[in-house]
Amino acid sequence: MLRWLLVTFLALLLINGLRPWLTKLGFGKLPGDFSFRLFGREWFIPLASTVVLSLLATWLSKLI
Repeated sequence: MLRWLLVTFLALLLINGLRPWLTKLGFGKLPGDFSFRLFGREWFIPLASTVVLSLLATWLSKLI
């Protein structure tokens, strides 16, 4: 359980760090992507964009 919590926390930090680059590509603007301010910092949780990227990665892996 602790391992998954740590992985989730690190993934959120990575996504927040890559947010400016992802928004330039158009991710983060889908209806299931959340952005909120907590403890003076803006957090970004791209649920819908993650699903789209996962489906794209699965499709590419099946082609190869």
